Amino acid sequence: MSETNRRIDDRSVLIVVDVQNDFLPGGNLAVTDGDAVVPIINRLAKAFANVVITQDWHTPGHVSFASSHAGKAPFESIALSYGSQVLWPEHCVQGTHGAELAQDLAVPHAQLVIRKGFHHGIDSYSAFLEADRKTSTGLSAYLQARGLSRVFVTGLATDFCVAWTALDARAAGFETFVIEDGCRAIDAQGSLAKAWSDMAEAGVRRIGGADL
Repeated sequence: MSETNRRIDDRSVLIVVDVQNDFLPGGNLAVTDGDAVVPIINRLAKAFANVVITQDWHTPGHVSFASSHAGKAPFESIALSYGSQVLWPEHCVQGTHGAELAQDLAVPHAQLVIRKGFHHGIDSYSAFLEADRKTSTGLSAYLQARGLSRVFVTGLATDFCVAWTALDARAAGFETFVIEDGCRAIDAQGSLAKAWSDMAEAGVRRIGGADL
């Protein structure tokens, strides 16, 4: 990939996905080494005039929580109206400490915070579309209205919310990059390798922060 193709310009936007307390060490759904992305994202964000942050924002008793289904345990799957749903420990419940953005995340110039997963009966991984693949967050229209066409994705977790965000960005026609060292993964049952394969097939570009 040429230096020109990686260049941050006025059409570029950094998307910071779900860097929240519940996904950091000690949180209810902690991603291993998740806190390591914070200083990396803080450094990268300084190069971007345009930044969007996403925030998981679940209702109490959300359909994606194992505790909402009698006899079910975290990481089991159930069938919902929109397809198979992984059941998670309770996390990022609206108004709780776990749902707050990481205290050390320092991106004061971010222009938009997209909250997702707030529909009680639908989970949401992607910053663009909820898990029913129909309900839009409005992010695509926002980026298009602002003339932003090049998306750079960081955050948690690589194989779930980051990957879904990147795939949906490509499907919506955006040039899309995932900054690998600005992400960390859950990597359950080969999920990380599959996510990278899916992203590569879709035309998502895998880069490091040093490439920018």
